[in-house]
Amino acid sequence: MDKTKLSESDICDKYIRPAMEQAGWNGLDQIFREYPLRAGRVVVRGSKAYRDKSTVLRADYALFYKANIPLAVVEAKDNKHAVGAGMGQALNYAQLLDVPFSFSSNGEGFVFRDATLATGVLEQNLTLEEFPSPQELWNRYCAWKGWSAEESRVAGFDYAPNKTPRYYQLNAVNRAVEAIAAGQDRVLLVMATGTGKTYTAFQIIWRLWKSGAKKRILFLADRNILIDQTMVNDFRPFKGAMAKLSPNAKGVERVDAQGTVSVEDVALAVNKTTKLVDKSYEIYLSLYQAVTGTEEERNIYKQFSPDFFDLIVVDECHRGSAAEDSAWRDILTYFGSATQIGLTATPKETKDVSNTDYFGEPVYTYSLKQGIEDGYLAPYKVIRVDLDKDTFGWRPTAGMTDKHGHAIEDRIYTGADMNRKLVLEQRDVAVAAKITEYLKATDRYAKTIVFCEDIDHAARMRQALANANADLCATQPKYVVQITGDNTEGKLELDNFIDPEKTYPVIATTSKLMSTGVDAQTCKLIVLDQGIKSMTLFKQIIGRGTRLREDLGKTWFTILDFKRATELFADKDFDGDPVQIYEPGSGEPVTPPEPAVAGGMPDETGPLGDALDPFDSLTPLGPFAGGGDSADGPKKYILGNNVTVMIARERVQYLNAEGKLITESLRDYTRINLRKRFDSLDQFLQAWKQADRKAALLQELESQGVLLEALADEVGKDLDPFDLLLHVAYDQPPLTRSERARRVKKRDVFTQYGPVARKVLEALLDKYADEGIVTIESNEVFKIQPFTDLGSPSELVRSFGGRPQYLDALQILQRELYSTSA
Repeated sequence: MDKTKLSESDICDKYIRPAMEQAGWNGLDQIFREYPLRAGRVVVRGSKAYRDKSTVLRADYALFYKANIPLAVVEAKDNKHAVGAGMGQALNYAQLLDVPFSFSSNGEGFVFRDATLATGVLEQNLTLEEFPSPQELWNRYCAWKGWSAEESRVAGFDYAPNKTPRYYQLNAVNRAVEAIAAGQDRVLLVMATGTGKTYTAFQIIWRLWKSGAKKRILFLADRNILIDQTMVNDFRPFKGAMAKLSPNAKGVERVDAQGTVSVEDVALAVNKTTKLVDKSYEIYLSLYQAVTGTEEERNIYKQFSPDFFDLIVVDECHRGSAAEDSAWRDILTYFGSATQIGLTATPKETKDVSNTDYFGEPVYTYSLKQGIEDGYLAPYKVIRVDLDKDTFGWRPTAGMTDKHGHAIEDRIYTGADMNRKLVLEQRDVAVAAKITEYLKATDRYAKTIVFCEDIDHAARMRQALANANADLCATQPKYVVQITGDNTEGKLELDNFIDPEKTYPVIATTSKLMSTGVDAQTCKLIVLDQGIKSMTLFKQIIGRGTRLREDLGKTWFTILDFKRATELFADKDFDGDPVQIYEPGSGEPVTPPEPAVAGGMPDETGPLGDALDPFDSLTPLGPFAGGGDSADGPKKYILGNNVTVMIARERVQYLNAEGKLITESLRDYTRINLRKRFDSLDQFLQAWKQADRKAALLQELESQGVLLEALADEVGKDLDPFDLLLHVAYDQPPLTRSERARRVKKRDVFTQYGPVARKVLEALLDKYADEGIVTIESNEVFKIQPFTDLGSPSELVRSFGGRPQYLDALQILQRELYSTSA
């Protein structure tokens, strides 16, 4: 058999896979073909998004010692390539899968790279018969790690047999279990919001518990809903051995794979009457406030002996546990002999607080930036809106009083004072109008969270937004709701806001309650009107929008920033860059033009200030700290319609294909990319002429980021894609589709065809003028009006003499349409 004539797939099936199976690799649970690594980055252009297929990564083969314990990758090439031609790709995949063994093959043999240097040789050539066995590679791996037999047993213990983890979840679970098996007693995992920290925690606990390495486990979180949902979802396999450290719980709604909704009770470990703890369970879950509040609540965890737990997992450990005097630290100190795992989306590092100081450096980090690059998290745009009174400041006139008669201190009030010391009611109106303008221009039912300065501000914004959306709120009062800690009715709407199946509420105004622990999968707009001093809080807020729900149309989200928080808290290494930053000028629309292309936050960052905990109240600056009115004056001055507020500036930018911040418009972006693809106008014209189907060429261009629909919106003309690209990229005067169709009819170039065929061609020209080239190229075009009036599809094709003759006529029509002659 001539191997050089075989495809890569044939080489895999006939030579590579048989060689691996001959070496003892099981084809069912150890050899995985086309193993998925990256789903493909979501690229946003204007109001459209697509997955960049060039960023999808799949390993030709991933080899596993057992399910979810990867060992090696194999990259295959056809026999026209050298045996080691795939090593570069293999190394990239091995790095993602966190494995030391890489193979490349063309069917003749293998190049084997062993980063463990077990034999003292990094790379060597192997015959097909010399492929190493699973046990051989596992033994090398364990020796490389320096594990004892017991450490190897725990590190190689089975996963729970449910859904397949993504590559980064595998890495996080395996790194944590390996570290604990090797004796590390403090472990930190950093994983961006929306990447599955709870599922990762479940697999870590499962493997340590089932292997017998850890027997009694405590899982701590900071939201009651997180505990309950965790118990009925990710932690469900623990049922029977698991209980909640609380005397109170409500039924939890659970939706199965068929969409059936049921209410499930969670097991409680605390007696409602005696408050005594049932210590017969092996896995306990607790809201940390439930065991660290009053003295009675503290008695709950003190009913356990300090050595009762041998594993504690702290979810969102960036907040309470990071500070030495925090309530969480009390629990961790009390159970100090236990192995402790911290999970966080936002590692907290300030001069006063550090979770790495307690837990040590992370054993694994998966950032928001990486999640966006891989296509597992939603990218975001930023629209920055500067209000005139925030930007330029405002000073009261001499003797001016607020609406309650309080004399206003004479000084300049700036953005830092707004809604802390100074309330401008017209500012609320301006912000509400801008939010409403954006939603009307995009999707009025897009889930939106408005982060306000405090509860009072959230209440005012709810009213301002209700007034701005009076046409909807008159009949749908829950279109806008206030969801804050003091608002019982609003808190009851939180589940409805989170539920993708519930339309209302659409807009939620909040201060801190929704900054974390809220899995708002379909949230498309996050509004920042809060002076944020904490990097941690900022990242938690942004995390409300990072989840992808392509099935529900959620492929990216927008940050509407009134406080310049996105400038102050740029952290490119962890967060990645926004796909767009937009600062419209006064009178310009709030929605970005279609679109400007770029890639991130500005390089400069502002001072972070003192870190704020999401549970702390934001302390007003200056002489008005404290609650209510006092002899020294009010906490806040409140001014009504006598002080106007206007938009000073708005700006938008996009990420380019390389993830860099650029400021070109979509026209510039298209021109640059098209000229990279076609060196000259003649080359573009030649490619267009030679394309059998223009739709295929257009699809190729769109896959490279040239979104024609968004470009047409920006140009503002209903042009054929051909004219649109000529006009934007090569400065050619455009013709409309109707003009092109009229030119062809005027030339009367179809005299050689019979009467029915000519009617078909004339109808195709009319259809082109109405709908464009893609429609007339479609095989389904004869199934729509007016062609159905002319005859059946087969009859119309026969009028040309057959299908080949019809396709020739269609080519002539296209050639005439795009002819340069008048």
